[in-house]
Amino acid sequence: MLEIDKMLKYPSRSLRAYTGKLLFAPVGDRLFCDCLDKLPGFCGNIDFIHKMNIDQLFTVTCSSQPDFISAHTVWYPSRLTMEFEDENLRFREVKMITSNDIAFVVQTWENISDQPLTLKLECTPALCPVEKEADYIWMQMPEERNTIQVGAAIMWDASDSDTLVLQPGEEASFTAAAATGNILLERKEKIVDKVQAFFARNLQPEQYLEENEKEFAQFFQQLPEFDCSDPVLNKTWYYRWFILRHCTARPGQGFIKHAAVYEGRAHKTSKMEPLKVSGWEFSRLICLSTPLQMTDYKWCPDKEFLHEVVRGYFETADENGICQSVFVHHKGSPFANFMVWAVYQMYLLDGDLDFVKEMLPSLKKCVDGNTKVYGAKNDYLQIEVKHQRTGKEYQPSYWYFNNYPINGKDKSLITPLKRMDTSVYHYLNVKGLYKMMEAAGDTEASVYKEFADTLAKQINEKTWDPETRFYYDLHHETDEKAMVKNIVGFYPYWAEIAEEEQLSGIEYLFDKDYFNLGCVFATTAKDCPAFTAHGGWMGVMRSRDSCVWDGPSWPYTNGIMLDMLGKQTKAQNHKYDKEFAEFLRKYSMQHYRMGDLEQPYLVEQYHAITGEPLSDEPDYNHSYYLELIFAHVAGLSVEKDKMVIDPVDVGLTYFKLDHVKVKDKEISIAYSDKDRSEKGLKKGFTITVDGKAAVQMDHLGRVEIEL
Repeated sequence: MLEIDKMLKYPSRSLRAYTGKLLFAPVGDRLFCDCLDKLPGFCGNIDFIHKMNIDQLFTVTCSSQPDFISAHTVWYPSRLTMEFEDENLRFREVKMITSNDIAFVVQTWENISDQPLTLKLECTPALCPVEKEADYIWMQMPEERNTIQVGAAIMWDASDSDTLVLQPGEEASFTAAAATGNILLERKEKIVDKVQAFFARNLQPEQYLEENEKEFAQFFQQLPEFDCSDPVLNKTWYYRWFILRHCTARPGQGFIKHAAVYEGRAHKTSKMEPLKVSGWEFSRLICLSTPLQMTDYKWCPDKEFLHEVVRGYFETADENGICQSVFVHHKGSPFANFMVWAVYQMYLLDGDLDFVKEMLPSLKKCVDGNTKVYGAKNDYLQIEVKHQRTGKEYQPSYWYFNNYPINGKDKSLITPLKRMDTSVYHYLNVKGLYKMMEAAGDTEASVYKEFADTLAKQINEKTWDPETRFYYDLHHETDEKAMVKNIVGFYPYWAEIAEEEQLSGIEYLFDKDYFNLGCVFATTAKDCPAFTAHGGWMGVMRSRDSCVWDGPSWPYTNGIMLDMLGKQTKAQNHKYDKEFAEFLRKYSMQHYRMGDLEQPYLVEQYHAITGEPLSDEPDYNHSYYLELIFAHVAGLSVEKDKMVIDPVDVGLTYFKLDHVKVKDKEISIAYSDKDRSEKGLKKGFTITVDGKAAVQMDHLGRVEIEL
C-alpha cells in the first residue's frame, strides 16, 4: 500500500450535507466524481471537466438483489474500497480512475447461497441514451453542456456477454471499466478504442490495480520528503500534497488548454437531479486562489508542469491584462490576487530566466492593467467597488460609512474602499515584477521599483492609525479610515513593509478580545458591531454555506497569517516562536473533521469560536500550508543569490526535510535533539547541499548559503 494511502485512510468518508454520499479521491485529467452512492460500479454524481451530474456510468447487479447499505467502505487517496456480505454472497470491490479518464472497478463476487446467482453489467443512467453494441455499451449525454458532451464506452472481462452466472460455492474476480471523453472533440470510435485498449492487455484484476497505483504514485515520489516528531504536521503534510494533486486538471480545450489547479472538486450545487446543475462550483480555474495554490505547488520539482499552469493562468487575461476566472467555455469574474508575486517566488526556486523572459510581457500588462483599472487618482492604492472581488465578501468596512445597515445586499449602501488586501497584493506584484525585470536586464525595472517603494510608503502613512495601532481600509474619495479591524489589516506585516513603530499592531492577532477567539483566526475583530462568529449579516442574512467574512475563520487567511507570523518572528529575533507554534497546531487541526486525525476534511470556513465547519466542500483548495513547513518549520527561504535557513522553534524534538530542489541543487535540512539511528539522524542541526554537509551546528540557528 502507498504511504499516502496509509496516512490518509478514512473509513466511510462521506459528505456531511448529503447523508450516505461517498467521497471519492482519484481523478483523471478530466473525469472525476463529486460523490458516489454505495453501490457497485460508478453511480452517484459524476463529472467531466466541470459539473455534469451524470448519475451513472455503470453498475453490476445481482439477481439476489443485495442491499449494500450495510457495506463497509474505505476512502484512500488512490482508490475507494467496498466490502459486503449477506446470506447469499460475499463481495469486494476497488474503484479507481486512470489519468486518461477511465473509471474502472475490480470486483470479487462469491456465491455462498444454494442457488445460482446472475451478475449483470448494466448502464442505466437517467436521461442519457444507451446503446448496446457487440462487445461494449455506449452511453452519452443527450445534449452538450457548454462545449462538453460526455460519452462513455463500457466493457468488462467477466464474460463475452453482459451476464455472468455464479453457481453455489463459485467465486469470480473481474474488471469493469468505462472510458470517457467529450464527443464534441473526440470521435466515438476513439473513446471505444480507449476502453478496448485497456482490456487488450489481458491483465489479471489485481494487475490493473497495481498498474494504476504505480501511475498514481509517480506524482508523490518526485516530491520533497518531510518527517518530524509531531504526527499532526506529518499527516497534514501528506494531506495538503494530496489536495493539490486531487485538484489538478488538464481540460485541454477552450479557455483551459493548459494544466490548471481547481479550487476544489466538491460543489455548492444540486446533487439530487441527474444532469441538473445549479449553484456555485469550484471545479474551474479561479484566479483568486491560483497564487495561494502556487505558493505551495512551487515546491514540486516538476517545473514544466508549473510553467504550464502559469501560462494557462495568464492566457485568461482580458484586454487590460487582468486575469479572469474561467470555465472551458467562458470567462468570468476577475479577483484581486498576488499571482505575479507567486511567479517570482517560483522563479527564485527554479531559476529559469528563459521562462521569466517569456512571461514578462504578460506580467507587465497584468500589473499595468490593475494600476489603470483599480488605481486611485491621488495615490497608488487600489480601489474596490465590489466586495466580492477580493474573495472576502461582507467584510464590514464596506458598510462602515453607512453604520452597518440591516440590508447588506443593498448596493447603494456599499462604500467603495481603498482596500488593504488589494493594495498589498498590488505592492507584492509590482515588487515581484521589478525583481524579475532586473534579472532579465530590463531597463524599465527602476520605474516599477519606485512605484512599489512609493506604494509601501503610502500604505504605512495613510492606512495606519497610531492611536488604535492598526491598518484600516480607506474611503475611496476622502481617505477617511473605515475603523473596522479586518484580518487584512495584518497584510502589511506579511508583505514586510511595516515600520518599527507599527510592529505592535501584530499583538491584536493574539488577543482573545479581537482575533484569537478559539478557532484561528477570526476574519473581523470581535469589537466590530457587525462581527458574527458563524457568518451571516447583522443577525439577518445567513444561508447554508454562504461566503461571509465578518467573523468566521477561513483557511485562506489562516495560511497568510501564519506566514506573516513566521516572517515577523524571525525578523524580531524569534519573538513570536511560541505563538507561531500554537497557531500552526490550531491551523493544522482545522484540517480534520471534529478534530479527529483519522478524518482529514478541510472545508472553506469555520465558526470563529467553536471551530465548527460552516460549509461542506471537502479537500478545499484556496489556502496554503506547505509553505509554512518549508519556509518556517524547516526555515528555508530563497533569495536572489543565496538561501537563508532559519527555522522557527515549534517544539519539535526532530525534523528532516529531504530532496528539496533549489535551482540546480538538492537541499536537506535536519534537526534532532539526540542521535536517532532509526531515523538516520544525528544530534544537532545539519544542512546538506547535493549530499555534502554544508552546515553542522549543535542547535537551531540562522545560516546563509550562497547559490
